[in-house]
Amino acid sequence: MKALELDLSGIRSIVSDGELHALQEKSNEYTAQLHAGTGLGNDFLGWINLPEEITDSEFAEIERAARTLQEHCDYVVSIGIGGSYLGARAVIEALTPTFAAYRREHSAPHVIFAGHNIGEDYLSELVDFLSDKRFGIINISKSGTTTEPAIAFRVLKGLLERQVGRDGARERIIAVTDRAKGALRTLADKEGYKTFVIPDNIGGRFSVLTPVGLLPIAVAGFDIRELVRGAKDMKARVDEGVPFDQNPSALYAAARNLLYQKGKKIEILGNFHPKLHYIGEWWKQLYGESEGKDHKGIFNAAVDFSADLHSMGQWIQEGERTIFETIVSIASPDTELRIASDAENLDGLNYLAGKRIDEVNKMAELGTRMAHIDGGVPNIRVILPQLNAYYIGQLFYFFEKAVGISGYMLEVNPFNQPGVEAYKKNMFALLEKPGFEEESKAIKSRL
Repeated sequence: MKALELDLSGIRSIVSDGELHALQEKSNEYTAQLHAGTGLGNDFLGWINLPEEITDSEFAEIERAARTLQEHCDYVVSIGIGGSYLGARAVIEALTPTFAAYRREHSAPHVIFAGHNIGEDYLSELVDFLSDKRFGIINISKSGTTTEPAIAFRVLKGLLERQVGRDGARERIIAVTDRAKGALRTLADKEGYKTFVIPDNIGGRFSVLTPVGLLPIAVAGFDIRELVRGAKDMKARVDEGVPFDQNPSALYAAARNLLYQKGKKIEILGNFHPKLHYIGEWWKQLYGESEGKDHKGIFNAAVDFSADLHSMGQWIQEGERTIFETIVSIASPDTELRIASDAENLDGLNYLAGKRIDEVNKMAELGTRMAHIDGGVPNIRVILPQLNAYYIGQLFYFFEKAVGISGYMLEVNPFNQPGVEAYKKNMFALLEKPGFEEESKAIKSRL
């Protein structure tokens, strides 16, 4: 079977083969630390062997729970923020037919996401929409007290219980939470909700191959076994002992660190396939939260081409030369559509008659990469043979393994996120949360 490919030819004018291979020893050292659990953040390394450790019985339990929601619901709200929703949304958005939401009939429930913002209009409109619908809830939170998802769950739980009663709601609520502690665990045990466990040794942004991601993906009707199989096959390609020059995760980590050292402080993840938008959002969290600390780290941004070539494309082509690009490219589309000839040819497109739309798109991609490289923007290319669950699984693990190595090269702990707590402390103080009395007094004196 074909596999993900990494193309570094677009950085050769700035990074030489010699410079790249000079990092081989460090890369091997950091890979060994990840596998031995001797580096920073070693209590959050459960994701490394996860694709090999998921059992058939675990798959089956997730699939049974998904079928229960499918039988009772036309819509399922997956509540979570950050790593508790981005991985699932990335897969679902990538694999769902673009106009499925407009179809009267669909084979699986529509998965809707909530708890990732504090937008009153968003939540109010969601409540209005669901008020006469058959819906269920997957509540994903290790603690059960994270503000954004906790608010959404309180509101939607109340709506569901008003619709079907407390007993009916028990059949339509699944909690993905801590094994033994926390507010959501306490509530789930009290109410008798079906539960799945968020492993203690896997951080949120690495959790897509746990029930955090697999359950919503299964509810949406996609093959979670293929997703994990792709990750498992990629693990073998980037594992400890794989030679550096054959290991795409190690090469990607080394290349981006060399570019960073040469003044390329911003990495833009681009794509030429509209279904990859949330892959970019997932990647932004994985890399931004893993590396942006100790006043170091590449700034991560994502763009959707060719649309963003008519906006951000100007900045990329001629703005400050502190950027490099990583382009995720899909080799083959799922469908075929050709451009017809037109007798009047008023749009001047007859020169494209007979060509597939994807051929035009591929030339837009190649032309863009060449223009950006010529303009001083180094380009890395990640190629997936097709856009399906198997290759998305490969892509996820490729990026996860690379960020572990890259974070160690940067000399930060890639598995914590202390900076995320700063806004929460201020928010709690401003809202006068119990226990924050001194902080409330101090922060209000600044207003």
